[in-house]
Amino acid sequence: MKHNKVGSVMTMDVVRAEYRTPFKEVARLLSERRISGLPVVDDDDKVIGVISETDLVTRQSEALDADEPRPRFRFAGLTPRARRQAAKSRAFTAGQLMTAPPVTVHAEETIAEAARTMAQRHVERLPVLDEEERLVGIVTRRDLLQVFLRPDAEIRGEVIEEVLTRTLRLPPRTIDVFVVEGVVTLTGRLERKSETEIAVSMTRQIDGVVTVIDQLTCRYDDSRLPSPGRLPHGIADDRLRRP
Repeated sequence: MKHNKVGSVMTMDVVRAEYRTPFKEVARLLSERRISGLPVVDDDDKVIGVISETDLVTRQSEALDADEPRPRFRFAGLTPRARRQAAKSRAFTAGQLMTAPPVTVHAEETIAEAARTMAQRHVERLPVLDEEERLVGIVTRRDLLQVFLRPDAEIRGEVIEEVLTRTLRLPPRTIDVFVVEGVVTLTGRLERKSETEIAVSMTRQIDGVVTVIDQLTCRYDDSRLPSPGRLPHGIADDRLRRP
């Protein structure tokens, strides 16, 4: 089953900064290019950090009182996060302002994997790296949403061909597949419970699928029977034996 890769939706013309890039130059780049963040790279084009609009806002909002002397005990009592914010309020370069280590993704990873990383790490963009860990692009949430623009007919065709025919080796029309706005409904009766689970699980992994409505039934619930040798032969057996 084919999955769209990050490299197919990333932006290759990446606006970037270096460690010594001045703060005002970073602000100018974000404003002129109308972007909300950019990666910071070293001399070898390796990503060492990321700067977002939030970093700039934090710097500006705390810069007003950054020059006021603070009691030593007050700084010592700050949380690690508060200390990082205090340091950013005095930042003059991209390297001092950036958030590190950066959250990145490789060009060969799937769009689903990139979306999962974004959700888990609460970031809005990911620098994209090649096999040598060098920056080759950047991908945003908007880029990843392109996968959900696949036509319903195209999604249905992949479910039938890749999941039902190629993987489960089912005869035509054993399962009815309906797709509306990316929501896939599977209806029909299979031999085993394990086969219905395979059908649902693999359908969920198809690019463009929003969710799967499982209306499948089975003749035998093999998940509750301890002795596989007594079960009737099913499609799942063929799948497990295939190399």
